[in-house]
Amino acid sequence: MRTVEPGAAETTGNDRRQLINVAYRLLGSVTEAEDAVQDAYARWYALPPSRRHEIRSPTAWLTTVTGRICLDLLGSARARRERYVGAWLPEPLPDRAEWHHAGGSDPASLADPADQIVLDESVTTAFLVVLESMTPAERVAFVLHDVFRYPFADIADVLGRTPAACKQLAASARRRVSGADAPAGTAGQADVVRRVKEAWENKDIAALVGVLDPAAVMTADGGGLVGTVLRPVEGGTRIAQYMVAIADRAPGLELLERSVNGAPGLVARRGGVVVTVASFEVVDGIVTRIWVVRNPEKLRLWTWGA
Repeated sequence: MRTVEPGAAETTGNDRRQLINVAYRLLGSVTEAEDAVQDAYARWYALPPSRRHEIRSPTAWLTTVTGRICLDLLGSARARRERYVGAWLPEPLPDRAEWHHAGGSDPASLADPADQIVLDESVTTAFLVVLESMTPAERVAFVLHDVFRYPFADIADVLGRTPAACKQLAASARRRVSGADAPAGTAGQADVVRRVKEAWENKDIAALVGVLDPAAVMTADGGGLVGTVLRPVEGGTRIAQYMVAIADRAPGLELLERSVNGAPGLVARRGGVVVTVASFEVVDGIVTRIWVVRNPEKLRLWTWGA
């Protein structure tokens, strides 16, 4: 790490915001992102004051350390997810304007650090799921370079590899992203999601089949804590039948159109409590993928009831 004469700046609130944004995209979990950033700050303040004062860019130092922590977590996460009950999906994020409804007038009760995450195309569920297919090193190289525009020389410090090797990792990750279907725009997706909602509420299997790709796939995450399918449901007809069966078994289920990770989605609540958050991938006017999060530990930002 390069140093300068005493007088280098200390960290700021914007540093933490940036680190939370990096860590969430790397880990797909708000809780783990917060823990990683807290760990990085703990290491920062554990440095002797004279050493902190010498560091030219505290932000760069913290980003490097956060990246290394996330890299370690991604490696161990693979083993943990092998023991996870059913499919593992990223933690869904509500729109910032909505989750603040939970906080009332008490600033301490506002969702934090989630309220610092920028909702853009790099946090959509579809994008995060593609990131999950990458190796930990690919994911770090790609997110830091392609999303946050860090130079490969700095990424090399995170990964402990040469800049050229980091460039190759990012290129490999980029091929995975380019192989994904091009999603619909927000307006187009909102129209399709509304049709899904109406057909689901009416228990209209034919209408659901009409808005689902014949090869559509639905993946659900209950974490072993609530009932849900443990394996992906494949095929538009099977998905439609499953959705209607769920509606039959859950009287009083209320469906709401809500932003999920910055894209149109659906929230289901029962008795005023959010029990399901659904994200969609829409291509050419039809739904190709549905991701359903029911694990209550991943719905803590939605507990105010949408």
